[in-house]
Order: sequence, then structure tokens, then C-alpha cells
Amino acid sequence: MDLLLFSDVHGDREACQRLVDRAADVDVVVGAGDFCVARRNLQAPIETLSAIDTPTVLVPGNAETEDELEAQIDAAGWGAAHVLHGGGTTIDGTPFFGLGGGVPVTPFGPWSYDLTEDEARTLLSDCPEGAVLVAHSPPKDAVDRDSKGQSLGSVAVREAIEAHTPRLTVCGHIHGSWEETAHVGPTPVHNAGPHGRIWTLSEADGA
Repeated sequence: MDLLLFSDVHGDREACQRLVDRAADVDVVVGAGDFCVARRNLQAPIETLSAIDTPTVLVPGNAETEDELEAQIDAAGWGAAHVLHGGGTTIDGTPFFGLGGGVPVTPFGPWSYDLTEDEARTLLSDCPEGAVLVAHSPPKDAVDRDSKGQSLGSVAVREAIEAHTPRLTVCGHIHGSWEETAHVGPTPVHNAGPHGRIWTLSEADGA
């Protein structure tokens, strides 16, 4: 199964259009949050991305809430998109599970859609073994370093990876680690970024 992974387009319609142009070449598109900037103008990037008719899995970032993302997808008539936040879906026999929001709570103030580590633990508890985990926030100490080298990832996300051994974890949020890949145990963890990466999901992933 070929996946197109991306995150953090932050309203860039040109970046969104490039993803649309590549989506027909893959089996599933995975968007790991932050489609807009600070809860503003979510409509524009979702309108562009809604041209994708490949099955698509999305989680909200900290720049938009789950409800805001659902509402814009409905308004755009984007039937191929599935929003996951504490839940999952199965596409062609492969389970996907998602968690949105900034974890741990960010310093950005009231506009940021954030979760505590305990809230994240609760939402991640139903992640099935061997799923593709899509989390806006990276796990602690894996693809989570900002431009100053600080580790800003989530302990709860890391614990979930260690407990449930996803085949792949896709994240974003920390721009300083965009396009980097690490491992938590056998699970590859990819901080996608806005340019998009095609990832072939093999039986070896997470094994």
C-alpha cells in the first residue's frame, strides 16, 4: 500500500495543489494536521484538498479543532476524507487510528487546540495493534526537535507506540524536524511536513 504523507500546510494553497496532483498515484493520503494558521481561513486549504478522491485520513492539528475540520470538509463535499481523533477507520484491510491537537499543551495561548498528556492517553487507548497511527504531535525524543534542538514531543504518543506497535506513525507539528524519520522500537515515525512523501507500507513496518 502506497501512502502520501503530509502535515502543516498552514493555508498554502500551492502546497495543497501539489498534494492533489500526486494523490492519484497512491492508495491512501494521510494528513497529520495544521491545515490553517491559528484557527483562521481553514476553508481555503480544505477547498483545494477536497479535489482528492483517493481515500484520505486526516487529524486536526493545533491550528484547527476536530469540529472545525469536520465542518469544512462537509462544506467542501469532500467525501473521500475521514477525520480521526481518538478513533479509527480501516481502508483496504489496513487500520488507521488518529489523534489530533498539540500534545503536551503548547505555549501559544487560547487559539491553540491542545491536549494534556493524560487527555491524549485516554484518546489513544483504543489504538489497535499494528495500525497506522496518525498523530499531529510527534512522540517524545523522536522527530520532535525544534530549530533550537529542544525535544517537544509527547510522552503519551510515545507510550502508545511502545504499547501498540503501529506499523507506521505519521506526525507533524514540530517544523524543525520536518521530513525526518526515526524509530520507536520497530515502528518507523515520520514527521511529514508540507511537501509530501510517498511511503510504501510493507509487511516489515512495525514488525
